[in-house]
Amino acid sequence: MPIFSASKLVTVDRHIVDEEEMHPEATGAFTSLLHDLTFAMRIIAREVRSAGLNDILGITEDINVHGEQVRKLDKYANEVIYRALDHSGHLCAMVSEEAEDIMYIPKKFKKGNYVLVFDPLDGSTNIDVNITIGTIFSIYRRLQPNSGLDGTLEDVLQPGNCQVAAGYVLYGSSTILVYTTGNGVNIFTYDPSIGEFLLTYEKIKMPYRGIYYSCNEGNYNRWDEKVKRYVDYLKTPSNDGTRPYSLRYIAAAVADIHRTLHYGGIYMYPADYLMPEGKIRLVYEANALAFIIEQAGGIATNGEMRLLDIKPRSIHQRIPFFVGSPYDMLELQAFLKGEK
Repeated sequence: MPIFSASKLVTVDRHIVDEEEMHPEATGAFTSLLHDLTFAMRIIAREVRSAGLNDILGITEDINVHGEQVRKLDKYANEVIYRALDHSGHLCAMVSEEAEDIMYIPKKFKKGNYVLVFDPLDGSTNIDVNITIGTIFSIYRRLQPNSGLDGTLEDVLQPGNCQVAAGYVLYGSSTILVYTTGNGVNIFTYDPSIGEFLLTYEKIKMPYRGIYYSCNEGNYNRWDEKVKRYVDYLKTPSNDGTRPYSLRYIAAAVADIHRTLHYGGIYMYPADYLMPEGKIRLVYEANALAFIIEQAGGIATNGEMRLLDIKPRSIHQRIPFFVGSPYDMLELQAFLKGEK
């Protein structure tokens, strides 16, 4: 896999402007919103690189809405994103994994036409051991534009097919921004020497079939029998040499999805008897990742239907999550339907 495969040297800001020019009706608000968001990601990336030196590794005394102890870097990233965007005039509301309810825009600032939902740091359990973590985000249009009022729960609980943009940032050996506005998936790599995200992959497409599967196989005994049979099938050698698949699992969805995006295969977090609704959060994790996978030519479902068509019931709703290459996903679906 080449490190740089773009046909031209383009910054993320230039790319966002180029995409805006494809929409004559655009006002520039969406472009400005993305600019502010990537600015927040630059700040988070800087702190991730020096987290141990800055004493923001480890946990706080806070418990988030999911009953999980909040890590210091989680809290920091959440605050950076909120503070970078609360005064922009482009948002009417935000939702975060770390906040129980809607995060409203302060009264003194203008309310805009967009909603931002995000997971400030996915893969938090990896923070203290210096393994890849990331930020996931989605942007929606509010349902009643130009109202000037606070966003509502209805604005937030839109199905994923209403996203106008989605992406994630990986903080690893390099900082990678992956995003889509429904016109393909583009990947940018941050160059700290010039302070810019540079386009490295244009309109990336997943392989039709992969050689890897990614899941928390420690939960195997809690899965439905159909899911167990599928995983057993992936590990069974085939006469044509296409199996067994190799297991790859980082325990940060952004990192596992990023590998799947490049190499194909399947990523899944099924429901089990301890988590009957699954683990991945629909609103600010699953929808963004599913949008990206689909835009790269893959398939995303909850095991029964297209994930992006599901209407959320609540901000922190969980959902079974299956995404991957077309061949692998169709094969999985055959197992889930009892056809194999």
